[in-house]
Amino acid sequence: MGKKVNKKETKDVKKDGLFKQIKKEMSKVHFPNKKDMVKYSVATICFVIFFGVYFYLIELIMALVKTLI
Repeated sequence: MGKKVNKKETKDVKKDGLFKQIKKEMSKVHFPNKKDMVKYSVATICFVIFFGVYFYLIELIMALVKTLI
């Protein structure tokens, strides 16, 4: 279900303007610093490589089992 819109929120948007509301919300956003970004990128690449190798090995094992049967 969708979020119910509060009448006060719609009045605020009309009163302040859409772009002012967007600017206000964007000021609340926290972006990671360079150190955290590198850490998250390395973790993501490691997980992708790990699961790629994992699923490749499972497929290889299944292919070997299929040839033996």
